[in-house]
Amino acid sequence: MAPSIQKYLNQYFSARKSTIRFHSIGGGCINDCFQITVNSEKFFLKINSAGKHPNLFEKEKNGLELLRSQNIIRTPKPILCDEVEDKQILLLEWIETGSRTQQFWKTFGEQSARLHHITWSDRPRLRKTFGGRRDGQTMFGLDEDNYMGSLPQKNEPHSNWNKFFIDCRLQPQIKLAEQKHLLLKKHLAAFENIYSKLPEIFNEEKPSLLHGDLWSGNFMCDENSQPVLIDPAVYYGHRSMDLAMTTLFGGFDKAFYDSYNYHFPFPSNYYEQWNVANLYPLLIHLNLFGSGYLAQIESILSSFH
Repeated sequence: MAPSIQKYLNQYFSARKSTIRFHSIGGGCINDCFQITVNSEKFFLKINSAGKHPNLFEKEKNGLELLRSQNIIRTPKPILCDEVEDKQILLLEWIETGSRTQQFWKTFGEQSARLHHITWSDRPRLRKTFGGRRDGQTMFGLDEDNYMGSLPQKNEPHSNWNKFFIDCRLQPQIKLAEQKHLLLKKHLAAFENIYSKLPEIFNEEKPSLLHGDLWSGNFMCDENSQPVLIDPAVYYGHRSMDLAMTTLFGGFDKAFYDSYNYHFPFPSNYYEQWNVANLYPLLIHLNLFGSGYLAQIESILSSFH
C-alpha cells in the first residue's frame, strides 16, 4: 500500500487515538484490497488507479447506496470514498461471512424478487448527467453512467427496453470487440438478426432496479446467513438481465430460483430471454479476457437463426 494512503487513513482515524493495522487480501482482478483494523473494528478497503478508471469507486458507492436505500437486501455501508494522489479509495464496513443454508437461498430469491419490483418512478434523483425531463415517463437506464467490472457502462435513459439493450448494452461492447478484432462480419450479422427478434423475445415489463452484475462472486452470506450484495453495476432494466447472469460462472442454488419464481413469476420464455440477456456479460468478458468466451456467444447467436 502506498505510504500516502496509509498517512491519509491514519489522519482520517486520528480522532480514535488508535493504531491502524493493514492486511492485504484477495480482491478480484482489478482492485487492491485490504482489511483495515482500527482498535477491534474492521473495515474493507479497495484501491485503484484514479486515472485508469475515473470515478469507478464513486459510481460503486452510488450503486451501493441506491440498493441500500431500498431496505430490501443488505449491502456494505460506504464509509469513505476519495482520491489520494493518483489513487482512488473506497472504504466499506467489514462483513463477516456465514453459512449458505437453504433458507439463505430462499431469502435471497425472495429479496431479489422484491428488489425487482422497485421501478424507475421509485428512484431517488442522482446527479443529472443526461438532459431533458423524464420524470413522467417509465425509463430504462439510470441518471448517470457507471461501470460493469472495469469497463464503462452507458445508462442513458430510454423509454423502450429493446432499444436500450441494443444502444447501451450490446452495441458498445460489439464496437469494442471489433476494435480488438475479436468479432467477425458473420458475428455482426448474427447480432443484427437477434436485434430483429427482440420484440418477440422480451415481454413488456416495467424497468426493475437491477444489481447489474449478479454473478456468484458479487454476493456474500453474512454472519446471520443473510444475503449481501457487493460490487454493483446498477440501473433500471429488464429483470432477466440479473436473473440470466446468476446462471453464469457457477450459478445459484435451485432454491433461489424456486423462491424468486414464487414471489415474481418468470415469463413463459424465460430461458430464451436469459440466453439473449447473457450476451451482454459474455461480451464484457470477451473484451476483458479474450476469445475464450467467443464460443458461448456463438452458441447463443446460432440458436436464433
